[in-house]
Amino acid sequence: MKKSIALLLLVLMAFSIFAGAVMASEEKTPEEIAAEEARQRQLAIYTLIILAVVAFFFITELIPLAVTAMCAPVALNLTGVLTPAQAISGLSNSNTVLFGGMFVVGAALFETGAAGKIGDFVVSKAKGKPILILLGVLLVTAGLSAVLSNTGTTAVMLPIAIGIASSAGMNRSKVLMPLALAAGLGGTITMVGTPPNLLVNGVLEGGGYEAFGFFEFGVVGVPMTIVGIIYLLSPIGQKLLPDRKVAEEADAAVAAAVESELGGIEEKPLSKQYLSAGILIAVVLIMATGIMNLTIAAILGAIVCVLTGTIDEKKAYASIDWVTIFLFAGMLPLADAMAQTGAGKMIADVVIGGLGESASPFVLMTAIFWLTCILSQFMSNTACTALFAPIALSIAEGMGASPYAVLMTTAMAASCAFATPVGTPPNTLVLGPGGYRFNDYVKIGVPLIILMYIVNIAILPIFYPFF
Repeated sequence: MKKSIALLLLVLMAFSIFAGAVMASEEKTPEEIAAEEARQRQLAIYTLIILAVVAFFFITELIPLAVTAMCAPVALNLTGVLTPAQAISGLSNSNTVLFGGMFVVGAALFETGAAGKIGDFVVSKAKGKPILILLGVLLVTAGLSAVLSNTGTTAVMLPIAIGIASSAGMNRSKVLMPLALAAGLGGTITMVGTPPNLLVNGVLEGGGYEAFGFFEFGVVGVPMTIVGIIYLLSPIGQKLLPDRKVAEEADAAVAAAVESELGGIEEKPLSKQYLSAGILIAVVLIMATGIMNLTIAAILGAIVCVLTGTIDEKKAYASIDWVTIFLFAGMLPLADAMAQTGAGKMIADVVIGGLGESASPFVLMTAIFWLTCILSQFMSNTACTALFAPIALSIAEGMGASPYAVLMTTAMAASCAFATPVGTPPNTLVLGPGGYRFNDYVKIGVPLIILMYIVNIAILPIFYPFF
């Protein structure tokens, strides 16, 4: 027995010596190491060039956003930065599929007419008082947009808000811009409220970090929404809102906007309305409690909507915002490439060098917030987040700080596109019907953005310490 054990030990020792010799023989020469480092730098430069080209076309929109986004992984593969499997990994990313499922579930609520009924019910309780009418419109809009499409919510609430304003003797210009802004604010509350929230989750997961929970965005999203609504209802907000009559021709713009976004809704039986609302509530509860994987819950909800007839198959396909889907699918591989090649670190080193080695993370949050927010006034907030989220992650890591507060800031800043009529689709939707001018958005939007910045800086470091 002892001889057998001794023999086994000798064999193991011999194997270890052999394995060590093989590994030693595979050690790279200084020339090979230098060549590999040079190759890595070359790939990082390719990645930065592709990022710059994507940024240019995102900002100028000379070609469609989705086409730009999908060109990125193709270019990354052709330059040898990513393998084919890595380049198309965004199409199978769980967050991409999650948003697709939620588009269908949300569309069912609009399709049956349930969303409109919710709006009618809540604002009917205002009893004709203008300030209560506006409060009802804002609360319903923010609540619906927390789990549904911001654009769809605005389109549903648009004719409701106009009708209420008319019956109460209010100029619609006092109601429609707050409606659009509330849709943007409400989207910050949950993971599925707006694409930037899901996008930062994808970047976190790609960096090896735990993603934010379903309602975790509400940590700052709820205070932002409350402060925003108080501001819009306050004497200051009311004074900054334009108060002008709108020509009747604007009603044609309303009809066109609703038709474009919702495809001409035919109200379905009450049972279907209750069913669509029940499916949405069930999906949200499942996601919030973690009973089921988020993506599976969204897919299951979409399937149930089609099988129960709350939305037909063709309209389910049409309800998916494919621009958002392809933006996700194209930009997530670019984020991975920035991490793998060190391109993100190169940007981070430049930024940290500019801010100073001893710069506070508060300075970083401020820089990220305003850079992201300013660009999102003129370009897609999803595209803006796709550009800045991986950079923000690299900078936070370079400073040795936790990335959570910084990435949450990126998502929230991208949603603060309040100061231009092209910042978000809801802003554009109310432009004609409200008879607004560009400066109207600037006057009401800039103070709101400043308030949102203060809320972010004050709250996020409490829940997500930097160190």
